[in-house]
Amino acid sequence: MTKNDTQHTQEDLLVEEQFNALIDDYLKTNHRRKVEIITKAFLFAKEAHRGARRRSGEPYILHPISVARIVCGEIGLGSTSICSALLHDVVEDTEYTVEDIKVLFGEKIAQIVDGLTKISSGMFGEDVSAQAENFRKLLLTMSEDIRVILVKIADRLHNMRTLGAMAPAKQYKIAGETMYIYAPLAHRLGLFAIKTELEELSFRWENPEEYNKIKYELQASHGARTNVYQHFAEPVIEKLNELGFKYEIRAREKSVYSIWNKMQTKGVPFNEIYDIFAVRVIFENEPGIDEKKRCWDIYSVITDIYKLRPDRIRDWVSRPKANGYQALHLTVMGPDGQWIEIQIRSRRMDDIAEKGFAAHWKYKEGKIEEDTELDRWLKTIKEILENPSPNAMDFLDTIKLNLYSQEIFVFTPKGEIRTLAQGATALDFAYDLHSDIGDRCIGAKVNHKLVPLSEKLNSGDQVEVLTSKSQYPKPEWIGFVTTAKARTKIEYALRKRRREIAKKGEGLFNKAFEESGVELTQPIVDRIMDYYQKPNREELFYAVGNNDITLPQKIEKLLTLKKQNPNTNVLVRYMKQAFNVVKKSDKEKTTDPVEYEQIDPKKTYILEEDSFKKNFKMLNCCNPIPGDKIFGYIADDNSVEVHSIHCPVGLKLKASYGDRIVNLEWGSYTQFPFMTTITVTGIDRMGILNDITKIITAGSLNIKGMNIDSNDGIFDGRITVYVHDVNDLQTLCSRIAKIKGIKAVNRK
Repeated sequence: MTKNDTQHTQEDLLVEEQFNALIDDYLKTNHRRKVEIITKAFLFAKEAHRGARRRSGEPYILHPISVARIVCGEIGLGSTSICSALLHDVVEDTEYTVEDIKVLFGEKIAQIVDGLTKISSGMFGEDVSAQAENFRKLLLTMSEDIRVILVKIADRLHNMRTLGAMAPAKQYKIAGETMYIYAPLAHRLGLFAIKTELEELSFRWENPEEYNKIKYELQASHGARTNVYQHFAEPVIEKLNELGFKYEIRAREKSVYSIWNKMQTKGVPFNEIYDIFAVRVIFENEPGIDEKKRCWDIYSVITDIYKLRPDRIRDWVSRPKANGYQALHLTVMGPDGQWIEIQIRSRRMDDIAEKGFAAHWKYKEGKIEEDTELDRWLKTIKEILENPSPNAMDFLDTIKLNLYSQEIFVFTPKGEIRTLAQGATALDFAYDLHSDIGDRCIGAKVNHKLVPLSEKLNSGDQVEVLTSKSQYPKPEWIGFVTTAKARTKIEYALRKRRREIAKKGEGLFNKAFEESGVELTQPIVDRIMDYYQKPNREELFYAVGNNDITLPQKIEKLLTLKKQNPNTNVLVRYMKQAFNVVKKSDKEKTTDPVEYEQIDPKKTYILEEDSFKKNFKMLNCCNPIPGDKIFGYIADDNSVEVHSIHCPVGLKLKASYGDRIVNLEWGSYTQFPFMTTITVTGIDRMGILNDITKIITAGSLNIKGMNIDSNDGIFDGRITVYVHDVNDLQTLCSRIAKIKGIKAVNRK
């Protein structure tokens, strides 16, 4: 037997072993036993992908099997979804068509595979408009059959688990997409475990140094946390056993990404994160015992032993989150003097939390579910899709608003409960009721008190919307809303009203020319547009219809005017300077544009001191400095924007323009200074500002700006300095931290 034959035999055995594991996973579920169709799908996919290999070198068929195992074991779906997962790449990567799938496996599986093929083939392509269109297709298909997105999330999870075989720039692209789109989607669909792993893997690939550092800190402090948990749990276990409860109790640690995120948000080091673990009590569902009552029984046991923190109770049992999550959360003071969070939930609630509301209930065999929060969310998504923003990235941002929202619950005057995103305003509430009510809204009464449209709502508020027939949406309303639904409706109404005004203006314009007897030709329109400084006919007609421009009674006067309107002249000149607008006649006067060198996205570039004279430029969105993990984005003119790996602007670029991402590394920097900002908090005292400035100047660093606020003996400061690299910054922070009265020093 040749070496090749041996390799093929081992690979065949591995494939067989993985498929058998999939069948074992399936047989452990409560789904109907449809092993035959799953086997048929496996054999078909195996034959279709014969000879194909993944970038890692393993047989391609192992990927669909792995996706199917996630779909079955980690999301809890049945044979239709498992078959769709096994076949998800067949139409895209082989000669087979959706029609072939339909003939062999039926319409439902073919429909899901077709949905997966549509979004997979170009969801994040080079053209951002195409990307938005593909994302729109994904959501439209999802609102018809949510299993499409569930299989897609499983596909992405397996790709993230095997990301090591990819080039760094590709890793940034895929990790960026995952953090920007897939993790929020998984969160909204209640797939908590998968959402956490997607975030964790994205963070690990994008920032391995920070990831490993926090992982090490977690391992080093694990023993201390175990002792705290045991001291807390012993009396609770004793009491629950005494009362005959059937339950499981365990400590669950926060993910590395979640800890890092909290460190960044709060501006504190690892040792100041106190809620690294939570205690979870999961009780078994027993016939005849009300789940809600059992949650409060366990709550009562715990609060009899430990002192409760009242402001930290979260009752997600009486009113589940929009993604189906149910649990009772409370925080108590443990025996070691630490606040400990406890999550109480039934086994059913735990299954929903881990595997997702949609997967667990929506397609349960033989059951038709009533209108759930998830269905309402899908309806909202459909409404957004009907009037998408013309700008592709705005559209994605609008959708993202709806993905990662925490909920508040408010009441109508008649007592009906409405679920809104946290931070929602009175105007959001009006649009949630109906778009016509939103469009005519002039104010609201919150708890019988008159408030403006921009008033933020809180859970439990009773809201009455006030309307007027003469009201219509204003451009400034965009700043009054936080929900995607309201923003989409306002933008649509503004575009519609603008078209109506432009149409009215066109009528007035044409009528004026008809009455004057002057023939309206294109050169005359161009001349008038130039005079009024309008870029196109629609803008001109809108200005006429909106009374921004008053046409002279004798229209012939327009044809004799050669100078620009003096009122607009200054503004136009300013706009030209600000946006480098150049007339055709001025082209000869301008200097030639900078010629940048061609950049190869597959290469890794080292940033040396003279790099910024060539292709590379720093932006002030994140202000990276040498030592930070960075990547580059190739702009239209072939220049390269340098971004920190955690830059929010960069996150969008990674998710949207994957083929323009380039891997960058810092070279040596000694002369070139970089601007960065630190925040300082401490107890105010005479001379403390002088001590801080002495430390900065002693390190031969220049201060660009300083802003200090003091209140009730506590001060907060922001200091912008020039440093050479991260080491300079860390040295500066550690020296300032030693000053008497300083409590925290962090990089902004």
